[in-house]
Amino acid sequence: MTSFTSFSDLRAVCLDLPSGHPAASSAVAQREATLTKPPKSLGRLEDLVAWLAHWQGHAPPRLEQVEILVFAGNHGVTKLGVSAYPAEVTAQMVANFASGGAAINQLARTGGAKLRVIPLSLDLPTADFTKTPALTESEFIAAVTAGYEAVSPDADLVCLGEMGIGNTTAAAAIAAALFGGGGARWAGRGTGVDEEGLARKRAVIDQALVRHAGLLHDPLAIAAAFGGRELAAILGATLAARRQRIPVLLDGFVCTAAVAPLKKLRADTLSHATAGHVSAEAGHKMLLEELDLVPLVDLNMRLGEASGAAVALLLLRAALACHTGMATFAEAGVSDKPDDAAEPKAAG
Repeated sequence: MTSFTSFSDLRAVCLDLPSGHPAASSAVAQREATLTKPPKSLGRLEDLVAWLAHWQGHAPPRLEQVEILVFAGNHGVTKLGVSAYPAEVTAQMVANFASGGAAINQLARTGGAKLRVIPLSLDLPTADFTKTPALTESEFIAAVTAGYEAVSPDADLVCLGEMGIGNTTAAAAIAAALFGGGGARWAGRGTGVDEEGLARKRAVIDQALVRHAGLLHDPLAIAAAFGGRELAAILGATLAARRQRIPVLLDGFVCTAAVAPLKKLRADTLSHATAGHVSAEAGHKMLLEELDLVPLVDLNMRLGEASGAAVALLLLRAALACHTGMATFAEAGVSDKPDDAAEPKAAG
């Protein structure tokens, strides 16, 4: 069960985090050095296996129980014309997830992951954050708690994503509040708004930044004032995974913005998290740079719903397959030393 009922309680939990398991990642590195390949020739694939082991505490690590959690929420700011789609599309897409018709259903099945879609009060959109905080403290804590408690303690890996019409506006506002630059720096086209829609989106964000200027010193207050229930739930799930030493794959811009307040609270909070991809949404690359996260793939995706994280899962499976399935030099009867005789001799 969770142990927070207020910003103060949550902040204390965010600052009290366990470390990983260096012995497990060291064991992975030792095995990598014996496999039939030149050192480090699999690049980041080797690093990913060590990262999984470091947080799971298993060498080799496991990907037997992988969960994809997609949180859904609605945003009051959509009434201001910041999205190309109406708010009711959120519930319609949740129904599509349930019937197996969305991209994430196909990707989850292909990646051997269990998909869970968690709608959060879709009939109760957040407040218009140009007038008042999107979520009250109690509403925010409730959504964080929902995400925190959604993480299964026996999961080997959690992939996080979202669905929520209007949430790229919320994400851009959070990024602007945390890192500066206003709507012009962070707002993108999201669901495909035209030039007028993009201008409205930027103006809405700037208006909200002025409205909530007194909150900009507090990352959690920022998350509540500008975000949404699905973003708060992603924050909660990421926090729960860290406290249970479960590695996390993050999806796109919205997902990354949702966890950015954690990084502001404690610099190493996201050490257990890797960016699945960099999306085509304008601010995502900049936000990843702010958070020191290097994405695994760049496929010009901008769908959300954990689709980029699910694609990255396939890379993790490839990395682990190489680590566990390759023969060692000794097993294969292959020399693990360069042939000195083949090296060019110095003139003299």
